[in-house]
Order: sequence, then structure tokens, then C-alpha cells
Amino acid sequence: MKKRWICFVLALMMTAGLLAGCGSSESGAGDAGELNVFVWTEYVPDAVFEKFEDETGIKVNVSTYSSNEDMLAKVKSESEGAYDVVLPSDYMIEQMIAQDMLEELDQDALTNLSNIGEAYLNPSYDPGNIYSVPYQGGVAAIAVNTSMTDLDITSYADLFDPSLADSLVVLDDYRAVIGMTARSMGYSMNETDPEILSQIEEKLLTLKNNIRLYDSDSPKSALISGDCSVGYVWSAEAALAMEENPDIKIVYPTEGAYLFMDNWAVLKGTKNYDGAMQFINFMLDSEVSQMVSEEFPYLNPNTAAVEAMGEEYSGNIAKNPPADVIAAGEYVQNLDTDTLAVYDEMWTKLKE
Repeated sequence: MKKRWICFVLALMMTAGLLAGCGSSESGAGDAGELNVFVWTEYVPDAVFEKFEDETGIKVNVSTYSSNEDMLAKVKSESEGAYDVVLPSDYMIEQMIAQDMLEELDQDALTNLSNIGEAYLNPSYDPGNIYSVPYQGGVAAIAVNTSMTDLDITSYADLFDPSLADSLVVLDDYRAVIGMTARSMGYSMNETDPEILSQIEEKLLTLKNNIRLYDSDSPKSALISGDCSVGYVWSAEAALAMEENPDIKIVYPTEGAYLFMDNWAVLKGTKNYDGAMQFINFMLDSEVSQMVSEEFPYLNPNTAAVEAMGEEYSGNIAKNPPADVIAAGEYVQNLDTDTLAVYDEMWTKLKE
């Protein structure tokens, strides 16, 4: 009887072990059903993430950043696979491709890619969209509270006017601010000549006295509150500020504006490639893209969504920058390491 009892107990223990093993397997499946997404602050609505989770059962873990350089540094500091999907700008996509940091996209899985206008496909930074697809773009524009300044602002050069002392909120983005300074002098945002960069630095440092606040996350807040009378901000931030305060207007600089296009991409070592492709295709859906633009009204390359939104979006020059503004603008490009070190030193001096 004793031997039989021992055998019975052992049988129960084995059964329990098998059940525990099944539980572990299910837990692993749950882990595989998660997606780690790394995006710009205030750029993708929470409702969109929730909709994706409801439709797919994939849990989305969201982390945010304020600049391309912050994103790159964070990704490099984490172990491979810490993030699945990222949202870099044009020049950063090119840089990450060169560093073998991105997975090729499964074009067959992107059934909604046809919603993107041809003008936004096959970009120079990723020919054939092998590694990326466009999400939203826009312009680094000027926002002016006309009730707080009498200065007739039409250009980036006007932001250096001494009458704007302690009045500006500017993007906390060194390529944008240095690039704007270069444009104000008639130079390229991608200048590499050491002598010209020295001239740009000299003018850049004169902007220090006018800057009250650096903010890439929500620069509209300082404009709406009246803490700052003028902003060098993303076009959508200007659009949202204008909705809150009719005294605020958007100005596209006469020198030609800083342009950008942000893109979805999948990182090397992703632990959920299929889920990442599902997510990107979901973001290309016209209804989802419309949800995005209604909350964060940037330049939308999804022509199906733009058509659905009608004149309220397409006729608003802050939400949908005019074609001539885009034609006159300039995109940031990759620069060599030595030149970037000069830019970084200039930025450090400005913020001291």
C-alpha cells in the first residue's frame, strides 16, 4: 500500500508539472503578442494604439522621445530587441540603414501602402521604401501672437531681431535651429564648409538672448499661455495653437523652410516582426490616418485620408502646408561625423 501511495503522489506531481509547462507556453505566447513602439512625443493618439490592441489582441508598449538623436542614442544603449517599431525622420532613416539597424519590410504585408501618394514614395533616403514607409511630415514654421508683438515677421531672419528678447520658444533640436540660422543667411541647412559654419555659429549665438524656452514636445503650450510671443515650431503645433488663440498666425519663412517626413520602420532584432508589420499596415489605413490627423494635424501623405477629411484639412495652410512652401523648402541630410561634431559644439555653446 505504501508503494502504491508513493506512485500515486509521483503521478500527481508529474501531472502538475505538465500543467505548469502548458502555463509557461501560454505565457510565452502572450509575450510574443506584445509590441514595443518608440515614437515622438505627442504624435500618435492613444486611441489609435487602443484600436490596434482591440483589433489584433497585440499589446502595445509605448515609449517616447523628443529628437532623432535622442531616439538613436536610446536604441543603441538598449539590448537588441528592446524596441520593435520606431518612427525616425528622413535623414535618420538613411543613417540607420547605413548602420544596418533596420529590417527590410515585407511589402506583401503592406496592403494599405497604396493609400500613400506617389509623391511621398521612393524617397532619396530609402529608395523603393525597402526599410520605411511615410507617416506624417511638415515644416518647422514660425508662429506669431500678433497681439503681443508689432514686428512684421516674414522670415527666419526676423527671429534674430533684438526686439524679441526673451520672447521665443524654439525647437529643442540642434539640426532644426542651426539649420534655420543657416537658411536665414542664405546657406543650406546641410552646410559643411568650416568657414561658413564659423559664420553661422556667430549668428546663431546672437539668438541666445531672444530664446526663452526650448521645447520640441509641446511648444504650442508656451504660445497659448502667452509665456512666449513667437515660436519656431512644428507646423501642426502652430495649427493647434491657432485653434486655441485666434491672435496666433503661422508664417512660412521667405528663405524656404525646414522640411521633414517621419517614417515607420522596424528595428533589427525585433522580437515580433509579424506584429510590427501588422502595426505599420494598420497605420497606413485611411481611417486610422484620419484619426491621427484629427488630433495631430501634420502634413499627411495618406491621400485617401486627406480626401476623406475634405476642405477643413486640405484648405488649412497650417495643417496642410501649401505646395509652394514644400517646393521652396529643404530637408535635413546626413552629415559626416566631423561636421556633426561642429554642429554639436555650436549647439552646446548656444545652450550654455
